[in-house]
Order: sequence, then C-alpha cells, then structure tokens
Amino acid sequence: MALKEKLKIESLPIFVFTIFYLLAAIWNFAILTVNGVSMVHTALIALLSLITAYGLYRMEKWSLWLVVALFFIGNTFGLFSLYWSITRDGFAGSTDVLLLNLALIGYVIMTWLSTIYISAKKDKLK
Repeated sequence: MALKEKLKIESLPIFVFTIFYLLAAIWNFAILTVNGVSMVHTALIALLSLITAYGLYRMEKWSLWLVVALFFIGNTFGLFSLYWSITRDGFAGSTDVLLLNLALIGYVIMTWLSTIYISAKKDKLK
C-alpha cells in the first residue's frame, strides 16, 4: 500500500501545507520552551498552527479561516522578526543569523503560498 493511501492524502499540495503548519507549530513550541512562557504571541501562533495542521489534514472547511488568520499573524511576526534580526546583526552577520533570516523568509513565503493555494482550492475542503 502506498504512503499516500496509508495517510489518506486527498491533495498533495494541501498535505505539504499541513506539514508546514505542523513544523511551524513544533518550531514555535520549541521557541516557547527555550525562551519561557512569557511569549504569549509565540504560544498563540504555535497553537493556531497545530489546529490548522489538524484541520488541513482532515480537509475541514473551517481550517481556511485559521489559514487566513495565520496569514496576518504569521506575516506580522515573521516580517517583524526578520526586520529586528537584520537591523540588529545584519543579514548574514554569522552563520546562525543567516540561517535564522533564511528560515524567516521561508516561513513568510510558505505562509503566502499556503494562503493563496488554500483560498483558491477551498472547494476541496469538506
């Protein structure tokens, strides 16, 4: 039996975005555990990303609303973090800073792509 059938994947692009939101949730929970629970915005992004990943995996129609909400929240968080990182250390001040900045750029791009694709294919959601 193929992996696609085992996981009950109905749409490969939506599954890729499911993995993206799952990884975003894991990353934000990791940031939360390292920096302390006082970062409420990170907890909100992590929780919404996890719920969105679940909704997309189940192809639920309500997950579109979370994708749109995370579009605004994620862009604000990602672009502000990128701006802060670049003004503080430069774009490639060190290898760590370069990797952080590239990850933030990738996060923002994936947020845009997922919002555009899922909004366009909302009829596939149940």
